[in-house]
Amino acid sequence: MARYHIETYGCTSNRGESRAIESALRDAGHYRVDGPEEADVAIMNTCTVVEKTERNMLRRAKELESETADLIITGCMALAQGNDFREEGIDAQILHWDDVPTAVTNGECPTPGPGVEPVLDGVVGILPIARGCMSNCSYCITKFATGRVDSPSVDENVEKARALVHAGAKELRITGQDTGVYGWDKGDRKLPELLDRICTEIDGEFRVRVGMANPGGVHGIREELAGVFAEHDKLYNFIHAPVQSGSDEVLEHMRRQHRVDKFREIVETFDRELAYWTLSTDFIVGYPTETDEDHERSMELLREIRPEKVNVTRFSKRPGTDAADLKGLGGTLKKERSKEMSEAKMDIVAAAYDEMVGTEREVLVVEEGTGDSVKCRDEAYRQIIVQNATEHGLEPGDFARVKVTAHQTVYAFAEPVEAQPDPREPTAA
Repeated sequence: MARYHIETYGCTSNRGESRAIESALRDAGHYRVDGPEEADVAIMNTCTVVEKTERNMLRRAKELESETADLIITGCMALAQGNDFREEGIDAQILHWDDVPTAVTNGECPTPGPGVEPVLDGVVGILPIARGCMSNCSYCITKFATGRVDSPSVDENVEKARALVHAGAKELRITGQDTGVYGWDKGDRKLPELLDRICTEIDGEFRVRVGMANPGGVHGIREELAGVFAEHDKLYNFIHAPVQSGSDEVLEHMRRQHRVDKFREIVETFDRELAYWTLSTDFIVGYPTETDEDHERSMELLREIRPEKVNVTRFSKRPGTDAADLKGLGGTLKKERSKEMSEAKMDIVAAAYDEMVGTEREVLVVEEGTGDSVKCRDEAYRQIIVQNATEHGLEPGDFARVKVTAHQTVYAFAEPVEAQPDPREPTAA
């Protein structure tokens, strides 16, 4: 669990984004401290309204870089003028708001609060299906807080999902430290059964997103799981399977429960079953035993599988973990490797979104965006922004058909497509 410090500049929208970031961090077991000196990571949510503001942002970023172990810069200036920070030599991760919570976790499992009760947040229902995990990763501190996996029954989780839908949820987010091992403590992995029953037994129009599942747990159920995804339109065609390294040697040192070939087999299975889907994965760069050759294997794997969403995290030591006792790599080396992978990642993600331009997608409006816009998700959980939402009559919870018109690397822009009249229906004279 990380100690974080967050600073927010600019408008009400930015403050709202910071609240969302903090909510996700708290849900994952991280906690806020009073200043950057006490923090494992500082988060700077930037503004770029005038030139004076830009100069202030650069000055403050330099100060934060010297005051904390790790710096994340997000917000308007980061997204519009990220190169300004790089040209000033500021050692920071430049991220979209949505990617900040994952970047803070250092590759660890997410850690919810003391309970595992569902939560309704707008039209999003958050359903933790279990607590704990089956892994023993050398770098992860959250295992000390959560212990081994503890899975409520499928019946119980289906009823919780039903209650969320009846309360107004249009998107169900299935969460847990490792959703792929749900049910292992009871002798069998139950995730495919749970997803199938949610989609078949609960009335209403809604979508389901499955949260992080380690490749070690997914591999044994990959055929059944991919088949469930292919069968049900209510399931977003999206999986988050963090590989962490393209080197089997590093994976062994990390004590990950998979090797690269198993990860590839998962990807191949979903490629075979789904024509359009999103793979989200994570890489940790700069693990203490990672050599130049190991890093290159990670780069090769990234270029080979071309995931549409990638979280790149520089390794940092967590107290009490076995990896904390290893001699770390230099900060400069980690920065160089992170920069190389992040640049390759952005090229891959941009290409995926570029291919969407000109296509039509069915989307769910999930939440309000900046100004008069809404954030939507298509069937593969890719983010699509529709502007002038009031004019189009769109609000969270609505389903719509849109045409993608442009993209900005990690999300697309679209306009609603007018419904065409059914030629079989009579028209007014």
